[in-house]
Amino acid sequence: MKSVAPTAGPACPPEKEELNEARLAALINECPDARSGLIQVLHLAQTNYGYLPLSVQKMIAARMSLPLSQVAGVVTFYSFFSTVPRGEHIIRVCLGTACYIRGGKRLVDHLEETLGVAVGGVTEDRKFSCDVARCIGACGLAPAVMIDDVVHKQVTPAKLDAIRAEY
Repeated sequence: MKSVAPTAGPACPPEKEELNEARLAALINECPDARSGLIQVLHLAQTNYGYLPLSVQKMIAARMSLPLSQVAGVVTFYSFFSTVPRGEHIIRVCLGTACYIRGGKRLVDHLEETLGVAVGGVTEDRKFSCDVARCIGACGLAPAVMIDDVVHKQVTPAKLDAIRAEY
């Protein structure tokens, strides 16, 4: 299981967007130092496309004159990047020690059951992605759940259902 940075992931657009090399090139050109700014380019591309499919990774590698293995290595190393489409809202259940002990795993099980997707999955309507985080740095709020950029504290399965209903 990969750790998750405590930042919001970009939401995937409701409909799949055609990959546009010219648009990607413009994104790469936005980076002041594109050659050493691979992570920044990947971040921009993921924000634009919602995720980083192999075709986008290949375009980035070609445009930045980098081996595809280097681009793919960065994409797969950082849990912030996704190679599969994400939902409109990303739900991350913290599974750091404090959150795990205080019910984080129970929240993951509840989410998987109610959303009908496993961790890393996206609901059929693409509204929610289900994910876990190793620690979001909010141990005093355990168990904590992040939906997009918002941290919810002392979450129970019932409270999680109520919070989800707001989205």
